[in-house]
Amino acid sequence: MEKTPKALWGDCLHLIKENVTEQQYKTWFEPIVFEKYDAESQMLLVQVPSRYVYEYLEQYYVTLLSKVICRCFGANVQLNYRIVVDRAHRLTVKEAGSEPVNIERPQPTNRGNKAPTELDAAVPQDLNPQLDVHKTFQSFIEGDSNKLPRTVGLSIAEHPGKTTFNPFFVFGPSGCGKTHLINAIGVKCKEMYPQKRVLYVSARLFQVQFSDARRRNTINDFIHFYQTIDVLIVDDVQEWATAEKTVATFFHIFDHLFRMGKQIILASDRPPVDLKWLQDRMLTRFSCGLIAELEKPNVQLCIDILHSKCKRDGLKIPEDVIQFIAETANGSVRDLEGVVNSLMAYSIVYNSGIDMRLAERVIKRAVKVDNHPLTVDDILEKVCGHYNVTPQNVFSKSRKRDYVIVRQVSMYLAQKYTKMPASRIGQLIGGRDHSTVIHSCSTIEQRLKVDKSFSAELSSIESSFKLRK
Repeated sequence: MEKTPKALWGDCLHLIKENVTEQQYKTWFEPIVFEKYDAESQMLLVQVPSRYVYEYLEQYYVTLLSKVICRCFGANVQLNYRIVVDRAHRLTVKEAGSEPVNIERPQPTNRGNKAPTELDAAVPQDLNPQLDVHKTFQSFIEGDSNKLPRTVGLSIAEHPGKTTFNPFFVFGPSGCGKTHLINAIGVKCKEMYPQKRVLYVSARLFQVQFSDARRRNTINDFIHFYQTIDVLIVDDVQEWATAEKTVATFFHIFDHLFRMGKQIILASDRPPVDLKWLQDRMLTRFSCGLIAELEKPNVQLCIDILHSKCKRDGLKIPEDVIQFIAETANGSVRDLEGVVNSLMAYSIVYNSGIDMRLAERVIKRAVKVDNHPLTVDDILEKVCGHYNVTPQNVFSKSRKRDYVIVRQVSMYLAQKYTKMPASRIGQLIGGRDHSTVIHSCSTIEQRLKVDKSFSAELSSIESSFKLRK
């Protein structure tokens, strides 16, 4: 007699139980509830009690689940999850699991005096990759602003350390999707190569770990650990601006991994040439790989992202509301997600539909609407007015002190508020090169630390922008 899908899932649990500890089984697998199996589409749907359980299963037990499902249900079966997000209101969301893979029946391994089990277990690695399993290529919507970095990132994930894109340096303004992209690379790489040691770390955490290692006199252990990584992903490296010893140690690790053919991925809010701490020898390494810019998404991409999120979370948002959100979120993916999450919360709490009135209310609180983005010309006008000089004076070759200070302050504020690369700022302020802009910013930063009257003067100029720091 042919077994029912629910009975087959029972067989899956039996195999899992033989290959994990009792505590692991009770914690992660016993709470799973079988919902349905569609033989035609080869879709298996199970319910899990929380998003945390879903993330943990996908991060540590995806290979084990693939093996048992392949054995009991057959190859190419897609596992989907229904996640309970609010038990009181019976709210759930549906998430797709990792792509199904063809897995041959595993051969029994030698377990000493113990009889081999039917299935080799996928033992969770000692190394936690620190990846956000929600940030995948599937949820990273492609558009004109990110097509190249996304394509390159996927190629790296499929062939880590084997492409010409090593190291891979991605940069762009806040909210454009850098963290999502580099996480997606790591997640995809772990799916394809579970044995590889993949690690995502923020620059700040790396610096904290380095400081702890110095204090405990365990620098060699710290370096050795990072030298064992196969795919190293470091986010927000611009934060190392004043961390000389951290940078020196990182280069030691970077150089070792580079020579060993390991994949290195770095993300920053500005290009390498604008990172003052970056050593020339590291810049040379970057020239061997790829430097890619992620631009802020345009309105159409924002609309596509919103449609994807609505579909994923089971939300119904009218098209005019989606258009309104896309046009007012200032090209920030982070703002888009924040607005949608707020709309969902308001809708649930007040038991109301999502309409334009609610969207305007949420947008007003969640997004700073900027009808007139600050430009270099705006900044130059304010600074020149404050010091009573003309833009022509600033653009001239004169080294007169009054003109130089206006030039330096304008460059400093332009980099702070416009997020333009230094090379572009230099072109707009008298046709200077990027090194002049970097030097000007450094000079202003140093003066702000020691000159309180100058700091107050600069604050007065900034207040005229009607912006907050």
